[in-house]
Formats: sequence, structure tokens, C-alpha cells
Amino acid sequence: MKKQAVFLFVTVTLLCIATGSFLRHVQNGHHLGKPGLALKAHTLKNSKGEVVANTVVALPEQVLDFSSEEGSITDLELAVLPKDTTFGRRRYTAPDKFVLDLSAIMMGTDRTSIHKPQFCLDGQGWKIQKSELQSVHMKNPVEYDLPIMTLTSVKRGKLANGQLVDLRGIYSYWFVCENRLTAKHEERMWWMARDLLLTGTLPRWAYVSCFVACYPGHEDEAVERIKNFIAVSVPEFQLPSASLSRAISSQPLPKTVAAAR
Repeated sequence: MKKQAVFLFVTVTLLCIATGSFLRHVQNGHHLGKPGLALKAHTLKNSKGEVVANTVVALPEQVLDFSSEEGSITDLELAVLPKDTTFGRRRYTAPDKFVLDLSAIMMGTDRTSIHKPQFCLDGQGWKIQKSELQSVHMKNPVEYDLPIMTLTSVKRGKLANGQLVDLRGIYSYWFVCENRLTAKHEERMWWMARDLLLTGTLPRWAYVSCFVACYPGHEDEAVERIKNFIAVSVPEFQLPSASLSRAISSQPLPKTVAAAR
């Protein structure tokens, strides 16, 4: 069993390395695919008040009973990520003070806009304890299951009274382009390489995430509230083409067709 696990790990690692090398050599000269998220004209500024972009991902201002405000894009993100990266970020607050951060990062012609989501948590001091592949049942624009990866992490924090507590972080994410959805980074890389090779198209992948910080013992509640939020909010900014493709691919084949395959 251990040998199989090691073989699988080595295979996936080599695949990612090979895919990255392949993309670096062939992505120049290929045309860019269409986005899987809705965009809108909006001025984005850095901490100095300088305009850094005029287009953002059109995240909804109102979701359920949450109020929201535009989230900030850090100077580090603006400095490190490619200039044609498109951002979308909002912080949502429910009447009971439950806070959820929704973020979207969309690549342009440079694939390095999108990275492994685990890097985000590690860089902010969160220690990942477990990863779970889950799904959210969507009803709009059609019924389908949206795949999400949920990471549970821990970080030492301080309360207002000075007491130290190990906070929990619940981080759910997925990747989307014009006609595909996945919660797996390696699968996204594979599809990108395949599309470049077979169609000459560089898919314009985006990485969408929801984050909630909570106290120990409230993790399950946070996960369920994130899922409810996703079910309502995603149809507002994720374009139908990706959702429809997911719905079609998840439908069981007729027995005669399945037998033929």
C-alpha cells in the first residue's frame, strides 16, 4: 500500500513538473479562452491610491441577509501576481456577526496568477489540519454538484481580554474556466496543458475561495453556512457555460450509450 502511495505521489509530482515545463514553452502565441466568471468595469486602487485595474470580478453586493463591503487587495499580491490578473474580493457580514470573505483571482495570459490555494493559508500563519473534497448542490442555472475543496486549519489568536485561543479557519475553494469546474489543482493543470495542445487555447482559469474564521467546536456550522452561501451567491457571478458543462458531464449515460462505450 505504501509503495502504491509513493508511486502515485511521484507520478503526480512529475506530471505537474512536466505540465509546467510544457506550458512555459507553448503558451506564447496561443489565444486566450473566455472567462468563466462575470466581469464589470470598476476602478481598483492600491494602498497609495493609485489605479491598478479598471476591471474586477463582479461579486454580488447582497447575498441572503449578509451586508458586504469591498475587500482589499494587498500590495504584495499586486506586486507578485502578473499585471493582467483580475481580482474580486468582498467581505460579507450576517446580522449575527458571522463574517465570510469571498475572493476570486482570474488569470490573463500568464498562468502564474493561479497557484495552489494551500500557499495562501501557509503564508498567513494558518496550519492546515485536513483537506476534504466536498460538493455543493446547485439549483441555478441548472441542477448540478459544484466540487469544492475544504481545508480546516488552526492559528493561535488573542481575544479582546488578552486570552490566547486556537482559532479555526475554514477555507473552501474551486477552479473555474469557460467550460470546466474542478476543486483539484493537478486536474486544472492537466486540462490546461491538454487544451493548449489540442485546441491552441489557453483557458482563462479563475480561483474562487470562501474563508471563515471560527472558534473550536463551530467548524461544522461554519462549513454548512459556507455551503449555503455558495449555493445562493455563485449563480450571481459564475457564468452559465461552466455550470451547464458540469451538469451535462455529471448526468448518467443511457444504458445503451454506456454499453457502447
